[in-house]
Amino acid sequence: MSVPRSVALERTLYTLAAPVLAAAPNLVPDSPVNAVVQLAGAAGLGGWFLAYKSDEAGAGRKILRWSPLVAAAAIDVAARNTIGWGPYCLDALLAAGWAAAGLLVMPFSRHTRRGHRPALGAPASAPQLQAAAPEPSPAQPHDGADSLTRQVRWLWANRGMPGRTIVVKATPHDGMPNDLSLLLRASEAGRAISGLKEDDIAAAFGVDVTDVTITEIVRQAGREGGPAWREVHVTPDANDRRRRTPTVHEWWADRIASGPVPGSQFVKEVRDHARRVTHYIAQVPDEAGEPRVNQHALAAALKTKYDEGRLFVTVDGNQILVSLWDSSPLAQVFPATRELLTPDKDGRWVTGFLGNGQPARNRVYTDRGAAHGLFVAPSGGGKTQLMGLHVAADALFGAVVWLAAEAPDEKAAKLGEYTDRYGVGALYMIRLLRALDALMEIRGEMPWEDGRVHDWDPKLPGCPYRMLSAYLDEFLSAARHGDYGAEIMDLAEKVSVKGRKYGIGIKVAGQSIYVQDGFTQLLCENLRENCIPVVLKVAPAKVGAMFKALGIPSDNAPDPLPRSFSPEEAGRIERVMRGEPEPPADSNTGGAGWIVEAKQPEVLRTLLMNFKKSLDDYFPDTVATLTDYEIRELQARDLWFDWTEPPRPGEFGPEPDDEEGGDDDGGAAKKGGGKRRGSSKPAARRDTVTSPRQALEAIKNLSSL
Repeated sequence: MSVPRSVALERTLYTLAAPVLAAAPNLVPDSPVNAVVQLAGAAGLGGWFLAYKSDEAGAGRKILRWSPLVAAAAIDVAARNTIGWGPYCLDALLAAGWAAAGLLVMPFSRHTRRGHRPALGAPASAPQLQAAAPEPSPAQPHDGADSLTRQVRWLWANRGMPGRTIVVKATPHDGMPNDLSLLLRASEAGRAISGLKEDDIAAAFGVDVTDVTITEIVRQAGREGGPAWREVHVTPDANDRRRRTPTVHEWWADRIASGPVPGSQFVKEVRDHARRVTHYIAQVPDEAGEPRVNQHALAAALKTKYDEGRLFVTVDGNQILVSLWDSSPLAQVFPATRELLTPDKDGRWVTGFLGNGQPARNRVYTDRGAAHGLFVAPSGGGKTQLMGLHVAADALFGAVVWLAAEAPDEKAAKLGEYTDRYGVGALYMIRLLRALDALMEIRGEMPWEDGRVHDWDPKLPGCPYRMLSAYLDEFLSAARHGDYGAEIMDLAEKVSVKGRKYGIGIKVAGQSIYVQDGFTQLLCENLRENCIPVVLKVAPAKVGAMFKALGIPSDNAPDPLPRSFSPEEAGRIERVMRGEPEPPADSNTGGAGWIVEAKQPEVLRTLLMNFKKSLDDYFPDTVATLTDYEIRELQARDLWFDWTEPPRPGEFGPEPDDEEGGDDDGGAAKKGGGKRRGSSKPAARRDTVTSPRQALEAIKNLSSL
């Protein structure tokens, strides 16, 4: 068997050099041989360094090729520093081991020759056609790419070229050692990329599918684009950082824009330390229309509960304001003050504060005349408190205030001290309404300073009378009165239609506004259109129907308010384990409800008027009254007297004949003469039935005949 010349030469050199390498340091320490060996070792170290820094393949083979020179220099240095030949003739043993390793490995000859010569006596190989030079692989084109791109190309080809694509360029992400972007194109010219999936890319790089993003490429100067190109982002480090410590924009995109407010884009965050509220401002694209907000899902994303009353959303066009309070603003108490209750130049005053912290305002007049009022709340819901705020605002505006309550009430009686007239009962209420009906006629004939008659306008000078506000507490109870109820409802309806033109506003307070409970549709519509209704603490089952009666679309009907705005006391599990009862719920929703100025009811908490103290600070020093002319005209109509008196003879129609008098005494009345002037209805009952209650009463009356 023939041996290649390079192998024979290398073996000869190792055999001859080994004795010299062992003897030279020991026999002649200053011999030039030692210097030559040291220089050769330095050259070997230089070869190692260059091989390490090189980006080309085969660095390991180059390091192995230079190893004999470096090892020879090391043995020479060791032999020069040992005493004699060293213990156990170590210098000779090291030199012999060095020669043996070289003879076995032969790094120079094996890594430089291209192939071995054929063995002697071997049959000659059959002649073959010269194969053409291999074309470059499409996965590894020779385009001078950087090291990272070449490594990614190798990986991409080894993983089967997902989607039949090739890597054009790989770009690392700064500060993220495992993140990179790939520019891909189809491996076949003129073919669109169709089978590329996130799963295949994630499997190729050993990451989660959520860490892979595929985007389209738009054609740029000097580079193609379109369906044959794609850009892939592999971002395991960025996603891990985003999960652990996201920015506000990332948190909004991941938690809010993907669910509670779909398609929204975060704009900014504002923290109000004084009011202890955080505002998040976002928007949706113009083409997306009005934002869609799932408030229950939004509350969960913000780590709160919807019924805690801490979260409020305001939509303005395509913008969204999310206000998250540290504690519910509806649980706070907002004391009433004269400054808040005094109407401004437009007749507006502060009723309370909305859930988002804005002042909620009502008004004493509108651009159509005097404002009416509608207050709805169950017993204990804060209705009389709210009515007191309106009474004070009207009085501070300079209006004449009348108050009629269906039943005695401590707070209403205290308010009555600051009004022109106050009384209790259905009889008092019907007399008050008769006076209002007559005043519309009287004021319609009173000339202004210019000698002409005008509809009431607070901004027009020369008005001969004051605005008048009439408050009817528990109106529906009075409207169902057996003797006066029908006329009370008719008169209230009439005043609601025409009163605003004469500066007369009617303010109705009760527990319901349902037509089936006694309200007429016309009265409800007139009050709704000429006032800003306030609804307090409605039972959850009645919320939808209540706002439907107010003309609010079902899509804008609000969710019920919670039973309490106080946070639940922690430690329930421990109390259950110990068998302890739950602490009592803090029912603190009095004065909380909705104000309905537009199509969307807004949650508010009304101001608190302290009835346990004097109310002087809320009211003006003097009580406004009617003009002398108005009083004289009402007296001429027998309508201005003490309305708490028992019914006057003939006040409500002719009296029935006395049983003993028969027809001979001319039909003398039991309690007086004929019908009073100003009476708008001769009968006490309606001729038509508008409610189930009235139907039952009519059946009873028929059965008793």
